[in-house]
Amino acid sequence: QVQLVESGGGLVQAGGSLRLSCAASGSIFSMKAMGWYRQAPGKQRDMVATIITRGGLTNYADSVKGRFTISSDNAKNTVYLQMNSLKPEDTAVYYCNAFTLSGSSHSYWGKGTLVTVSS
Repeated sequence: QVQLVESGGGLVQAGGSLRLSCAASGSIFSMKAMGWYRQAPGKQRDMVATIITRGGLTNYADSVKGRFTISSDNAKNTVYLQMNSLKPEDTAVYYCNAFTLSGSSHSYWGKGTLVTVSS
């Protein structure tokens, strides 16, 4: 089992910045990747950015490339999402995800943190 706790959401004006954090605990030795996903009202949950926990390989949605940066601090078991040049369309609940592989694979989710970007 992996527990994920997100923080850092809030209200920001367009063009502003926020940094989200996701602290992981539990069976972190089995984590292979972590990521951020977001879900706007009435829409499906979409991938924003992912990072391989060993090696640091990252992947981004086209809509956030050049504006968002995902990073991890393995010593703190924490993954971050630095969000710059925020746009109103970035408004959503942001969820942290951990993918584990230990025999079988599992996907764990945090409870989410709301990011609201005003125009």
